[in-house]
Amino acid sequence: QVQLVESGGGLVQPGGSLSLSCTASGITFSLNTMGWYRQAPGKQRELVASITSDDSTNYKDSVKGRFTISRDNAKKTVYLQMDSLTPEDTAVYYCNARHIWGITNYWGQGTQVTVSS
Repeated sequence: QVQLVESGGGLVQPGGSLSLSCTASGITFSLNTMGWYRQAPGKQRELVASITSDDSTNYKDSVKGRFTISRDNAKKTVYLQMDSLTPEDTAVYYCNARHIWGITNYWGQGTQVTVSS
């Protein structure tokens, strides 16, 4: 059974930081591109950041320089460090695992991030 379990969301003031984690089970983690997506109310889900099996990263333009994605294959965990948060970063953040051959695509249950004073 595949599981992606996210943690680390919460409420933070503008300018603050949060760190998200997603631990996978039931997949060959090292053969998956891992990503963080987010969905704000009334908006489509969008890619925030991704990291390939060889640690190549990609970021949404609006988070470049503020967010950092990383992975630990031994722990089967992907991280998202979020700094200088703004209210526009408020959304449910989802972890995604996509096999490098595109044969599977899994989602976590999501974790709420709220940036507000």
